[in-house]
Amino acid sequence: MAGSEKRDEIRSALESTRAQLEATNARIEARAGRNLAFAIASGVILGGVFLASLLLVKQIFIVLVAILVGIALVELASAFRVAGRRVPRVGVVLAGLVVVAGAAFWGAEGMLMGLFAGSLLLILWRLVEGLVPRWEAPARTLVRDVFSGWFTLVYVAFLASFTVLLVLAEHGEWWVFALVLVVVSVDVGAYAAGVTFGKHKMTPRISPNKTWEGFAGAAIVAAGAGVLVSVLALGQPWWVGIIIGVVVLFTATGGDLTESLIKRNLGVKDMSSWIPGHGGFLDRLDSLLPSAVGVYGVALALGVV
Repeated sequence: MAGSEKRDEIRSALESTRAQLEATNARIEARAGRNLAFAIASGVILGGVFLASLLLVKQIFIVLVAILVGIALVELASAFRVAGRRVPRVGVVLAGLVVVAGAAFWGAEGMLMGLFAGSLLLILWRLVEGLVPRWEAPARTLVRDVFSGWFTLVYVAFLASFTVLLVLAEHGEWWVFALVLVVVSVDVGAYAAGVTFGKHKMTPRISPNKTWEGFAGAAIVAAGAGVLVSVLALGQPWWVGIIIGVVVLFTATGGDLTESLIKRNLGVKDMSSWIPGHGGFLDRLDSLLPSAVGVYGVALALGVV
């Protein structure tokens, strides 16, 4: 009888602990807007794939960028279709690969030429589609679709191609590593400070979960991460890390807010549900895309690229 009572007590204690953990996770998810366990697990897996491709063979990293660009382009094109704008998914992926390939083979000039060629391909693709009776549309609708497709191409493929330019520079893999590390530090700092201290909303209409306390936490963590990676990995003075931290703080925050505004305007919560706890791939790249341009600008000013 005593053994049975003891088992009941243990079972009751375990159920109580589980209920407390579930309640705590629910509160964190409500404030942060994501499932913490799934987010951490997915982030660890993605981070491992990223490090392996970046530090082992640069060409593998470029292939990974091309794959991620293709997936993100499909996600954004599909989101535009929810809002009634037909962005050709096959056409925009092919155009995006042209941009990435231009950067990989011919550098900055090739990237710009790739953007021109990809834009032309995408425009012609949508116009030819408009001749098919099934997809026939008024001229005004075609123009709107063309501009939506061009925005998709620039926002995803063109911005992502700056990581290719970075990695191809001498010791460029460490600049890409610094880019991702500081972007992640911004996300982690904002997340931790926002969940712990967040009271004052930054942009309640665009992103209700963002707070000024989270922004301050992101600034502190980004500056620290920037200094460490600059001194230990980039071989640059500590003040370069401060510059990188400040640049990425604003570009990453701006990129996150931009995608939130896009999703709000298109009427979607996440770009997809392919990554547990994170939404879609573009939901994870939103901070990286503009930050790649910012870090490339810092490297360019220092004569690294």
